[in-house]
Amino acid sequence: MEDEKKEAVAVPVEGKEGKGEAGSGKKKDVAAEEDEMSPEDRALLEGLELAVERTKDADHGVVASALEHLRKEIRSSTTSMTSVPKPLKFLRPHYGTLKGVHGDMADSPVRRELADILSVLAMTMAAADSRESLKYKLEGNRTDLGSWGHEYVRSLAGEIGQEYAARLQGDAEAAPVAPNDDLLELVYEIVPFHLQHNAEAEAVDLLIEVQRLGFLVDVAQVDVNNFERICLYLIRCADFMSDPDDFQEVLHTAFTIYTRQRKFTDALRVAIRLGDMAKVGEVMTACEDVVEKKQLCFILARHRVNYEDEDEDMNELIGNNKLTEYFLHLARDLDVMEPKTPEDIYKSHLSETAAFTRRRDTSTQVDSARSNLASTFVNAFVNAGFGKDTLVTPEDSQWLYKNKEHGMMSAAASLGMIYLWNLEEGLVQLDKYLYTKDDYIKAGAVLGIGIVGGGVRNESDPQIALLPDFTASDAPAIVRRAACTAFGIAFAGSARADVLEYLMPIVQSEDSDIQTAALAALALGQIYVGTCDEDVSSSLVQRLMECSDEEFEHPACRFLCLALGLLFLGRMEKAEAILEAVKTISHNMGQYAALTLESCAFAGTGNVLKVQRFLHVCAEHLQEKNAHQSAAVLGIAMVALGEDVGSEMALRAFGHLLHYGELPIRRAVPLALALLNVSNPDYAFVDQMSRLSHDNDAEVSQAAIIGLGLLGAGTNNSRIAGLLRQLAEHSRDPSNLFVVRIAQGLLHMGKGLVTLNPYHSDRVLMSGVTMGGLLTVVHACLDMKNTILDKLHYILFYLTNAMNPRMLITTDEDLEPFQVSVRVGQAVETVGQAGKPKSISGFQTHTTPVLLAVTERAELADQEYLPVVNHLEGIVILRKNPDFEPMDA
Repeated sequence: MEDEKKEAVAVPVEGKEGKGEAGSGKKKDVAAEEDEMSPEDRALLEGLELAVERTKDADHGVVASALEHLRKEIRSSTTSMTSVPKPLKFLRPHYGTLKGVHGDMADSPVRRELADILSVLAMTMAAADSRESLKYKLEGNRTDLGSWGHEYVRSLAGEIGQEYAARLQGDAEAAPVAPNDDLLELVYEIVPFHLQHNAEAEAVDLLIEVQRLGFLVDVAQVDVNNFERICLYLIRCADFMSDPDDFQEVLHTAFTIYTRQRKFTDALRVAIRLGDMAKVGEVMTACEDVVEKKQLCFILARHRVNYEDEDEDMNELIGNNKLTEYFLHLARDLDVMEPKTPEDIYKSHLSETAAFTRRRDTSTQVDSARSNLASTFVNAFVNAGFGKDTLVTPEDSQWLYKNKEHGMMSAAASLGMIYLWNLEEGLVQLDKYLYTKDDYIKAGAVLGIGIVGGGVRNESDPQIALLPDFTASDAPAIVRRAACTAFGIAFAGSARADVLEYLMPIVQSEDSDIQTAALAALALGQIYVGTCDEDVSSSLVQRLMECSDEEFEHPACRFLCLALGLLFLGRMEKAEAILEAVKTISHNMGQYAALTLESCAFAGTGNVLKVQRFLHVCAEHLQEKNAHQSAAVLGIAMVALGEDVGSEMALRAFGHLLHYGELPIRRAVPLALALLNVSNPDYAFVDQMSRLSHDNDAEVSQAAIIGLGLLGAGTNNSRIAGLLRQLAEHSRDPSNLFVVRIAQGLLHMGKGLVTLNPYHSDRVLMSGVTMGGLLTVVHACLDMKNTILDKLHYILFYLTNAMNPRMLITTDEDLEPFQVSVRVGQAVETVGQAGKPKSISGFQTHTTPVLLAVTERAELADQEYLPVVNHLEGIVILRKNPDFEPMDA
């Protein structure tokens, strides 16, 4: 044993021995290695050495036969490469010799053959970053690359990308004129090879690197077997394209491939992602299958795309007119139709100090009014869309009169929320309040008209018929503000010119006070979200520039800034011209407007440079004029939105900001955290928010409480519910209690059947309308004391824009719901993975209709029915599978 140990440690170390001794040790090792070789290996080594020697021969025939021997041995060993093949290992000492022979040869077929062999040897023998493999391949034969094996092709593709980048940068070694034809010749050989061998991701990467993505569309190898993997990879790549032109090109390529394969549902998602209405129209026109076209309409309806089809039945579906029918079908199936009272949500009877809580709530009239206002919102959020509740819908209800002034307005408007998406029934209920003498109740009814039809487009357009009268200059200020907000909710994302006529004069008029003008501007921002409309943007910038210092200090001014941002939501560089104009505003609010505009323009892009810029703004320690820093904090969350790695990094950055940032930054962090995970109560985020809800600064804790509500919005999450009950129980401040109640209402929104998350369609699409609603409330919460806790609490109704059922309902071809078994589990990333990986993990089998959480995905349990769309989400039409054979029992 001791002898064995001694032998085991007797390894020559270059540092301890002289160089000569180390060299002699290596020679001994090689000699020992040769002694240990099998007869086959020795024969191979001798054959290769003889072939190398013969390459120096003057006779071309001898050289050709020697190269043939080398090629045969290398090819037979490199088809599958798990370790360095023996021929490559044995030829390593002769690499320099072969390079010298190649250099001395005159141009001939034999020289090109030798260049091919050197190209393969360079893969393992050349110096790093020398790109010798590519150099010799360009001097050799440029066809039949695949015969040298997959690893060689992958290595060559990598060097082509490096060489192309070097030539673009004007590298000293680069060819000066038409430099890329030689590289592209190789690319056009490699891409079909990759596509044939299930390496679609590598083919796409290479084409992106050499800026020839269009070649993919023209390649014959893109077929029914691989187009889905190619397009999925392209769509994911788009998330990492910092240049807008590259982003457009990647998605345009995916769109073209989908349309050629007649996969119209997928093509439509890409067209929406591009924000290209011409492409949306192209897909709708090209689709001739009536059933598939209905499914396209459901996708457009979910994203609130204002597209008009020639067929009235299709327009009805795009207008979300069937949404209330399907939502109530879901509610009946899950047995949650019974109205819930605010007390059902508060669960005060569970608290240890229930009697004390009741006493405190009724101690003073002021607190009672605040408490009733909170109950109004909780009742509205929880019973949203169900058409009945216990406070405002009963015939003998006196609830409106248990509130004061603006509280009465929100109570009347909550009626619209109860009848959400049910336009006809809701308008009947609201009509009686439109003619009351009390301006606040009238304003509430006007706002309710907008809320009840949020996201619904009816052919009779009742909102356009009713609302304009209340925007007239002689109407009471509160009614005008309500009408502006109603327009913003009812027509969000529609970009309708006829609505512009009523709102633009209010923004431009010198007679309009800043609050009315800001709310009209906000409505325009919601209606024209993501459109970059020149008329609207120039009017808003003009209004901002005309603001006096007193108007800049008004709490509503931030909505004017946000409105400008919403116009450019997700449009990246298109906001640059307006951004420069906004930067000329000298008041601190100009910086707030600029940062808000920039964060909106890059929302959901994951642009690292923008995150760095916002972090730089947050790093400044300003004691005054620092309101703009809160917009920068939200900007970090908005840019990182929808991307898991970015969200995790943002979570860490926010941890640092909480420790070292000034007050405006700390107050914005909880809201930014909530924005990253809306309706997705991730444990790490809830934990952080729970700690912040006990912060010494009242505004930080209030923002954290609202943040908890947004994190769990529509999920009924029991952990958050427990945290909020504890906060309510120990709350000493009426304002804090009000905020807790709002958060409880958000948590139980729609009795757990709705979501506020802006991403849908398997997290491919970010809804601008949903983002508009969320950002309005989040920006209002940056100054909660003067907005939600004051008289602007009705701004919370903008969440209507963000509310969508989180359901999966399956229907037949006639759109009648029916039940099938589906598996619901955690979504797994399958893009770029080999084979056919499982798309969900840890699944449970349910019968439709089912609820889907933000991180969940569904798939059919068997093949009896085939879905018209690939992603099962929302309303999905199924067809009977003609090839299905039931398994024998």
